[in-house]
Amino acid sequence: MNNEQIKQFVAERVAQGIPLSKIQDELTAQNVKITFMELRLIASEIDTEELEKLDKKAEVKKEEKAPEAAPAQEEMPTEEAVPPQAEVPAETPAEAPAEDAPRGPTVVEVSKLAMPGYALNGSVKFGSGVTADWYLDQMGRLALDKVEGGKPNEKDIEEFQLELRKALGA
Repeated sequence: MNNEQIKQFVAERVAQGIPLSKIQDELTAQNVKITFMELRLIASEIDTEELEKLDKKAEVKKEEKAPEAAPAQEEMPTEEAVPPQAEVPAETPAEAPAEDAPRGPTVVEVSKLAMPGYALNGSVKFGSGVTADWYLDQMGRLALDKVEGGKPNEKDIEEFQLELRKALGA
């Protein structure tokens, strides 16, 4: 395998959610000798656009394989599983979106590579148009950072928690 083939192979596996250690084992089975650090560097160099393309392909395949089914209410985790209020930096009230303003969907993205010190992280675009990065630490505490476009309201936080549960398959 040449470097481009290795990079493509790693990109596909990372998009599928396969851990880097398993990817390293698969490469070793194909007679590609690579250290974990080299593999990690390759994974960090993968373009976000490339991952998004692979994610879209994977979503299309999932939709074709299984029809949509709404999860039963009993299967949803209790409110204690995710803290009711995420830590949000203070913003001026003038920047806060109106409660009755037209809303879009809340979109939660989970990063394929976890940031050091966090169990999970990603980004969110709230229905009110506010965007932020989110982090879930090892203790299960949820926090928002880099909030842009105002302060998320209570409905935004509720929708975020629901969408995060869906994204994590809970």
